[in-house]
Amino acid sequence: MLNLIIFGPPGAGKGTQSEKLLSKYQLQHISTGDLLRAERNAGSELGNQANEYIAKGELVPDAVVIGMVKNFMLSHPEANGFIFDGFPRTTPQADALDVMLADFNTGISIVLGLEVNEDELVKRLLLRGQNSGRADDQDESTIRNRFQEYQNKTLPLQGHYQGQGKYHGVMGIGEVEAIFESLCAHIDAL
Repeated sequence: MLNLIIFGPPGAGKGTQSEKLLSKYQLQHISTGDLLRAERNAGSELGNQANEYIAKGELVPDAVVIGMVKNFMLSHPEANGFIFDGFPRTTPQADALDVMLADFNTGISIVLGLEVNEDELVKRLLLRGQNSGRADDQDESTIRNRFQEYQNKTLPLQGHYQGQGKYHGVMGIGEVEAIFESLCAHIDAL
């Protein structure tokens, strides 16, 4: 089973590259952002709780996210593997993911980090906000707060996975296809 994490700050291209990787490697996509938006759009209690954090550019609590991810995995027992997009975001989530995957008799195969600087991310997200209608992509201070949250809480995962020999950084600026080819080269080298 191929389980990969696509890693990087908001706006780095995780969703774009995940779609391409899904098609090539026939994996199931776990985007916590998509799961959270679906819950918000459904008006569920979970969605309302998550919305309070998202509106401020903060991370949703681990227990909420972990529960959604586990439910998604349980609902796809036939999967060849999973792309984790936006999860884990904290060391406790990474530890919980390892435990969860062990319950499924598998583990993380590779972590691919899309590396993009803050100013480029702000530019991308403001542009996306013009078309997506996402409030969290329309305010520069919210975007910069999200980036700071990423720096403080998520970036330490790079060292966590480097210590396991699973992290591979890829420059996330340039042509989408060239970035995709770099990601595939790392996967194919497994």
